Amino acid sequence: MDINSFRKAGIDLSPLGFDMNGGFENYYCTPDGAEILASSGVDGIHYCTVPRFGEMIFAVSPMNFGDCVHPIARDFEDLLRLLLHCGDIAALEQCYAWDEEQYKAFLSDYPPTEAQQNVLEEIRNRFCLEPIEDSFSYVKGLQAEFDLSLVPYTEDYYDPDMNPSAPEVSSEWAVYFDRGYYNKNSEGEAGEEVVIDKAFLWGDDIWHIPSIYSCEEGLVIDFCVEIAPEKEKAFMDKWYPVLSDGHSISNEIYEQIEHENPMNKDFGFELKLNGQQIIGTHGTSVSSIPADCLPDGVKSEREVADIIRHYGLDETRAWVFHRWSCPWVNGRVKEINSLKLKLECRPTAIEGIRFRNPSVGDEITFVHPIHNTEHKLTVTGYEKQEFPTEGFPHAEYEFPTCHTAISYTLEPDLADSNFRVRDCLNNEQPRLRPKNGFEPQSDYDACSMGIIGGADGPTAVMISVGESAQQHMAVSSLRFEYADDTEWKTVFFEKLIEDTEVNLI
Repeated sequence: MDINSFRKAGIDLSPLGFDMNGGFENYYCTPDGAEILASSGVDGIHYCTVPRFGEMIFAVSPMNFGDCVHPIARDFEDLLRLLLHCGDIAALEQCYAWDEEQYKAFLSDYPPTEAQQNVLEEIRNRFCLEPIEDSFSYVKGLQAEFDLSLVPYTEDYYDPDMNPSAPEVSSEWAVYFDRGYYNKNSEGEAGEEVVIDKAFLWGDDIWHIPSIYSCEEGLVIDFCVEIAPEKEKAFMDKWYPVLSDGHSISNEIYEQIEHENPMNKDFGFELKLNGQQIIGTHGTSVSSIPADCLPDGVKSEREVADIIRHYGLDETRAWVFHRWSCPWVNGRVKEINSLKLKLECRPTAIEGIRFRNPSVGDEITFVHPIHNTEHKLTVTGYEKQEFPTEGFPHAEYEFPTCHTAISYTLEPDLADSNFRVRDCLNNEQPRLRPKNGFEPQSDYDACSMGIIGGADGPTAVMISVGESAQQHMAVSSLRFEYADDTEWKTVFFEKLIEDTEVNLI
């Protein structure tokens, strides 16, 4: 008796919890390639065969995270004979979790209903089948001899967002020059690992250089930055509600978040290999945050599991991983005799004083927040201007062009790379042009400005005026109409950590 022959008989097994009427849905734990035969109609439970196991029948229980697939019959005929004994497939589906006493108690507490008795009687009469009297021992014996690790699953099963009990999949460790941390389906030759095992303190964090990799195209270096978990937890507690509320945030708040984020490591580096400098051209980064530092429902990046495992790192710490690729200068280096690393901290934006609507000739004094030196800003120009619209992209959109320009001098002067004046507000977003003159206009966030300003605010321009003091200029954020009130802020850019040099080899 096979299932196709049974379907021709037209017997409805729904009263026994085995609904074969179609409309089946695959779940995260449905075995890969499975043919779904029936469902129970409760909690997504369904029954299937899997090609590599022939006619064997499996129960799939999506709500039993981590233990959701079990064989219950060697073939469909055995399934019918088991049902003739227990009367309801729920007993077979749950048998894996019960001992014999619990199984018998279930059969006693839930004897077949009249509707079930009618279906069971029809099966006996139509197919001359006899029940398997010890259904418990049959199912337990089948499950004991079956290796559940052989069940194939789709990628959904290994996705922790879909399966909270997803097992960790350890891929073979391999590092490629152009793949960063994402080595799936990589082609070509993996790099040869050279163990460095160097740790050092830079700023408040411990930096690790566990290994470098010699590839055909160049050298790959891994930076592993160890962060105290209490620092990351304090940051998440403060800023996660702001980042997750669905509203846009101002440049000012964005800069503050970037400044306070302990996982934000903006650095540059130089490598000298056998005395010759090589330059990093591209890199990727991932991070790992311990679960107790994260809000409920938030998960860390899964890609870091292999990194932590391979390098034997402490998974209770927070980590930031940077992988950089550095091309060879004159062909592949066959022997690495020396390797020196220089780390450079990039300047951090530090907000200073604010002022509003200045007039030409105004003098504004302020104290440098790091060096405590007093400076005087003298306003030499302040006027409303408008950018020409020729050459703007996306003809179907209108772009803001109105802005206010301020020019000024500083005594003592500061380089443009160390000091700027910025508008405190963001650019207004481009908007759809009205059609026929009366359709409503709407902001369109996906169309970005690329003329002046950007993520870090208006661009400062320095103009030389003879041999006197250097004159600087800044422009406000762009708007569709001129602003009568503009608040400006001073912003300083300073390295907060001294550069450091480390001998790796």
